[in-house]
Amino acid sequence: MARSTLARTATGLVAALSILALSACGSGGGSSDSDLVKVGFSQLGAESGWRTANTESVKEHLTEENGIDLTFVDAQQKQENQIKALRDFVDQDVDVIAFSPVIETGWDEVLQDIKDAGIPVVLVDRTVDTTVEDPFVSWIGADFTAEGVTAGEWVAENHPDAKVFELQGTMGSGAQTNRQEGFRSVAGDQVIGEASGNFTRTEGKEAVEAALQAYPDMDLIFAHNDDMGLGAIEAIEAAGKVPGEDIRIVTVDGVHDGLTALLEGKFNFVVECNPAFGDQLAELITQVAAGEDVPAETIVVDQAFDQTITQDVIDARTF
Repeated sequence: MARSTLARTATGLVAALSILALSACGSGGGSSDSDLVKVGFSQLGAESGWRTANTESVKEHLTEENGIDLTFVDAQQKQENQIKALRDFVDQDVDVIAFSPVIETGWDEVLQDIKDAGIPVVLVDRTVDTTVEDPFVSWIGADFTAEGVTAGEWVAENHPDAKVFELQGTMGSGAQTNRQEGFRSVAGDQVIGEASGNFTRTEGKEAVEAALQAYPDMDLIFAHNDDMGLGAIEAIEAAGKVPGEDIRIVTVDGVHDGLTALLEGKFNFVVECNPAFGDQLAELITQVAAGEDVPAETIVVDQAFDQTITQDVIDARTF
């Protein structure tokens, strides 16, 4: 916030030396916006219900009422769009940059430029793999590896003989690599095939349509998010099979549509990845802007659900 302080000081000096000029302008004092933390946030896209809920939570809490002047950019799942947004934030001289990276690699140059500009970075939801030293001050999100482990433990305990098709998210993203790592650390020997559905319902459906032909003996799908799992339901039903019975489905996210599918018996197990942490992000950004010490990482607490879920639980959720 040093830049804002200098601006207020300069305004005060001008006011003291140029009273007549200020009177002629018809205004006095600095803008109330000078007290706001200028934040540039780049969301990776809107590929799923989870992402939409996360965006809504961010916009709900990163507000002027909470002391934040937010510039929000949707990268539409393209890294080049996100890099451009980050460079624009530097040009706008924001106080803090926050973003959810589309994939883990390819950020070295822009992160170095941000660091050289002296702007702190907060990573949201996903992580980066970079050679830049200390590229961000803090990260907030879910433990993707633990989510994969939880899903794998349920499969290994309840269906140890299942032949699993792994429906993966966007290749190279932290959610994809870590959920795969966690799941396979427990149930890797049960995986007979894999393909990416890019975290979308449409591509999830297409991947499962192909998998039904390539792996006719598969009887369980581990989908890296609910939307791909919902696409899998469509493909399974179109093939004349019963989702949740002929082919069991385990997913990650816990959005409303996913838990409804669980209640209906079409999903068998759902590991939550809570998107509604905008309040925690707003507090973290405010602390970073103030130069306070912050934790290197903040883990958003998740839970898991099986088919004993009730409608009351679904109705009580905000996403």
